[in-house]
Amino acid sequence: MARFSVTYWLGASDEQEARARALDIAAEQTVEIPRDIVPKGYVEDEILGRLEALRPGVDARGGYLAEISYSDDGVGPDFVQLLNVVFGNSSIKTQTRVEDMSLSAAIVDLCPGPKFGAAGLRARAGVSGPILMSAIKPVGLTTGELAGLAHQFALGGMNLIKDDHGLASQAMSPYEERLKACTEAVAEANLRTGFNATYVPNISGPAVEVFDRAWMAQELGAGAVMLAPSLIGFDVARTLAADPDFLLPIISHPTFGGTNVITPTTGFSHRFFFGLLQRLMGVDAVVYPNFGGRFGFTRDECLAIAEGCSVEFSGLKPILPAPGGGMTFERIPEMRATYGDDVVYLIGGALLREQDDLPGACRRLAEAVGQS
Repeated sequence: MARFSVTYWLGASDEQEARARALDIAAEQTVEIPRDIVPKGYVEDEILGRLEALRPGVDARGGYLAEISYSDDGVGPDFVQLLNVVFGNSSIKTQTRVEDMSLSAAIVDLCPGPKFGAAGLRARAGVSGPILMSAIKPVGLTTGELAGLAHQFALGGMNLIKDDHGLASQAMSPYEERLKACTEAVAEANLRTGFNATYVPNISGPAVEVFDRAWMAQELGAGAVMLAPSLIGFDVARTLAADPDFLLPIISHPTFGGTNVITPTTGFSHRFFFGLLQRLMGVDAVVYPNFGGRFGFTRDECLAIAEGCSVEFSGLKPILPAPGGGMTFERIPEMRATYGDDVVYLIGGALLREQDDLPGACRRLAEAVGQS
């Protein structure tokens, strides 16, 4: 029967230790009982994870890379169970990290991937090069003040104008009120300029409200939605992306997800978490901290994310990386050299400093990144 595989980095001192640890993961992620009491026949032959390959690591961490395959039958039609098999109990172990994954046909059916992807986002924005995105903030501004910022960004031709991830449904700017006001403000600016700026509301919130917020965004004319998978659950994005009636791009925000990647010996590789996993969920662009900003990601880690967003992955559409977090106009040449055109330039505070002429600052940004 068909199987998919996951590659783990193991911090082992020799091959014998690595093999023992890999076999432990293969059991832990499937049958969760000692190998000597695994039932013979179907359970042992099919459900039990199999160690397919073991090789030394190739970077400064040393250790070993173990490829373990899993049966589609152990997952069924359940994305949450897929994640449980990929790294359930073993995520609690130290010196163990998910590095890569290959898919079976059944997993691709379960995870059809991004509906729009990089090409679809560009088509909707009407640009052939990089996409520009900024955020309305801070929390504490009224709905009218936030809508005013959205209007100014739209006048300047920003392609995507998203909520700050801290904007939820606070009393000073309730979700539905902000959605209506910002959508109208952006639409009015587009009528004046001929641009195709898009408002992107943050739909993250209580479980009973997330999908209502998503459908409300579509009904009231938002151009995309943003959610935080590490807060509201990875299957929310996959469910929305897989729904044929939900027709908005999805942007992923990294809040609450940092502990999944910030150590090199636990959690997930940057490439997997911000690249491959996002595509499995079906998001179309992924926000993450750029190197040189106010967070600690390195240039190599960011390049690995960009690779995970674009590498061939069982036919799932490539998505756009959206590095941000303290980006400035002065950093643009360096970012251009690193990412080229296959990127969303997310610049917030540096634009908000230009309150005297925010639309002009947006136009300077478009020129600086060579947008056409």
